[in-house]
Amino acid sequence: MKTTVPILDDRLRFPDPQAARSDGLVAVGGDLSVPRLLLAYRMGIFPWTVSPATWWSPDPRGIFELDEFHTPRSLARSLRRGVFQTTIDRAFRQVMEGCATPGPGRRDTWITQEFLEAYTGLHAAGHAHSLECWQDGQLAGGIYGVAMGGLFAGESMFHRTSNASKVALFHLIEHLKRRQFVLFDIQMLTPITTQLGGKTIPRREYLERLAAALKRPCSF
Repeated sequence: MKTTVPILDDRLRFPDPQAARSDGLVAVGGDLSVPRLLLAYRMGIFPWTVSPATWWSPDPRGIFELDEFHTPRSLARSLRRGVFQTTIDRAFRQVMEGCATPGPGRRDTWITQEFLEAYTGLHAAGHAHSLECWQDGQLAGGIYGVAMGGLFAGESMFHRTSNASKVALFHLIEHLKRRQFVLFDIQMLTPITTQLGGKTIPRREYLERLAAALKRPCSF
């Protein structure tokens, strides 16, 4: 079992994710600059901490198959009733801040100030996006992630009102299908994403599908 982990320097490069440690850790160090983040996502790698930065590529990898999303009854009722209004990229930073705030089932968060600044930079560069859920003019929930080619890498979602994050996820998947995206990465499964149809695939398969997705001229 591999125990040593490569240490990154100022050079813009990563080790082969297939050489990751058994827990998925690829490397330690570097920064959260826009060029480094873009390279990481192109290679199937994502950051999880700062001070130091840690970079991961788990095996297996969590994804949503876009045509296999499961809609529970309570979510279907919310969708039928139209209790939320959705927008895209209207409140990116506020969505990140919502994801960073402890809430029901989320006592702490990995989204630090450094992550907020880094992904706000990605958003300004056109590579990170959010889908917001509103109720009575107030932000009730949302989801954000990174888009490259036909890949959408979901990072986090939150809700302040029951079902708001699930409604956001439903509408995001519908949006991705309309835009002809082919790969929705969710990194690892949670009880909620499992309930909604999330699955895992081997890292090798994920990397193969990623390479094909990146060749697609999709626009978020």
